[in-house]
Amino acid sequence: MQLAEKVFVVTGGGNGIGREVVLGLMARGARVAAVDLSESGLAETARLAAAAEGRLTTHVLNVTDRTAVEKLPGEVAAAHGQVDGVLNVAGIVQRFAHVQDLSLDEIERVMAVNFWGVVNLTKAFLPVLLERPRASLVNVASMGALVPIPGQSLYGASKAAIKLLTEGLYAELRGTPVAVTVVFPGGIATDILGNSGVSMPGAAGKMKGKQTSAASAGKQIVEAVEKGSYRVRIGRDALLLDRLSRLMPQRTTVLIANKMRPLLSS
Repeated sequence: MQLAEKVFVVTGGGNGIGREVVLGLMARGARVAAVDLSESGLAETARLAAAAEGRLTTHVLNVTDRTAVEKLPGEVAAAHGQVDGVLNVAGIVQRFAHVQDLSLDEIERVMAVNFWGVVNLTKAFLPVLLERPRASLVNVASMGALVPIPGQSLYGASKAAIKLLTEGLYAELRGTPVAVTVVFPGGIATDILGNSGVSMPGAAGKMKGKQTSAASAGKQIVEAVEKGSYRVRIGRDALLLDRLSRLMPQRTTVLIANKMRPLLSS
């Protein structure tokens, strides 16, 4: 897909990977409706995109609010005239803890944002995308959807649900104008912990130097939209764990569990 003058909706556009996707699309001449819960985050994205004046709109919205999401296609169409793609980037992690130590409210919050947020946006925009000559639907899962990461089991479950949802959409939408892409980022240098409102004592220091930059992740996602890629793995960690999980799933599970034990017990 040629991106110039196309219109894309990007959730999580106020920070991290989502912000980099917004800026990357606009650098290629696209128009973007950036969606985020944070008004200040969206304002900073708009400041960074100032050179592309007139091609960006910002929309403060909670992706779990189905009523608000259902109004979004009309708002974006009114601002930009059309919608050619939706990129579901917004997501949160859980508190670093065993499943038995998480409250049901914590579990429901992760599932609401990571799974139902994507479902809400997909259901709202898919009829619009199907009317376009060419369109793109991109859902961001996680390396945690490929292998279990102790302490992030519910987060991984939410992202595994996105993996299967997106792969199912790809199968259902073959032969239509909509290209469907699932993305598996590994460790990315963003403030997802702060944005999720959770704390992982000691995690930042132990993971330092092993992460892909948000700018690199955003660039790879934008390139996937251009190519109509089916599957994107971001970072050497995601590539490696994807391979290992298929070659030796049980041994890989034990390997990751042993590696993560110090964080889970800290």
